[in-house]
Amino acid sequence: MLSTIQSLMKPPPGMAFDFSQPAGEPALAPAGGVSWRVFANPVALFVGGVAAVLLELAEPSVRAGVWDHSGFRRDPGLRLRRTGYAAMMTVYGPRSAAQEMIARVVRMHGNVEGATSAGLPYRANDPRLLDWVHATAAFGFTEAYHRYVRPLSAADKDAAFAEGQHSAHLYGAHGAPRSWAEWEALLAATTPGLEGSAVLDEFLGIMAGAPLLPAPLRPLQRLLVRAAVEISPAALRSMPQLRGRGLRLGEAALVRALAQAAGLLPLGDSPPAQAARRLAASRDRDR
Repeated sequence: MLSTIQSLMKPPPGMAFDFSQPAGEPALAPAGGVSWRVFANPVALFVGGVAAVLLELAEPSVRAGVWDHSGFRRDPGLRLRRTGYAAMMTVYGPRSAAQEMIARVVRMHGNVEGATSAGLPYRANDPRLLDWVHATAAFGFTEAYHRYVRPLSAADKDAAFAEGQHSAHLYGAHGAPRSWAEWEALLAATTPGLEGSAVLDEFLGIMAGAPLLPAPLRPLQRLLVRAAVEISPAALRSMPQLRGRGLRLGEAALVRALAQAAGLLPLGDSPPAQAARRLAASRDRDR
């Protein structure tokens, strides 16, 4: 069961990449840092990713860009794995490859623009929207790890945001939070503009029913989606589309057990393991 969840960490078809090469090349995120710990846990990655998307879809301009210009509704599994791969690359990938990938994404985003349902124009490379997307991802993954894997200190939470600054700047998110306090300030400033919508309800339905895990494990998939709702900020949980869709009595303990067990699984040939070998090869060579 846990190995099935762990398989979600693998790059999607056509995007295979050897994170073990070139030997010694550092990643954008510091090796052994908080981000390396957080992203190595597949349960935290899944739950945190869903929580981040919920926050993104509550922002009208981001929602329009994501929902109108991505293949999420057609193939949510592929879309999530592509997003997960991009996150893995920014944390574990060799710096040169991560920079190339981010540059491609920025070029693609340059063609994404339109208008919200209220008629407000948006463009994907708007720095304000980039700051929000980067911040929600950092929050989602960090909070999922903190709540379900292992509690993080205040310094660890700050480090999680600080470690993402290099990739944030490459994406154009120059105002992305550098600490937990800056995240809370951005959330407070953005909350008045967040809104519920039918898209939030549709997203939760897709995440609950899409064949992301084998059919016998679909109840577990729905549990992890509820775990994502549970860690979302109060302003989001109070929206009609999310109200009452968090964890039920006793389920938090089950999610924690799954997440902690997932953290004990051998990393196998996953991106974190390959990245560790890449850096170890350099250390062995220098001895």
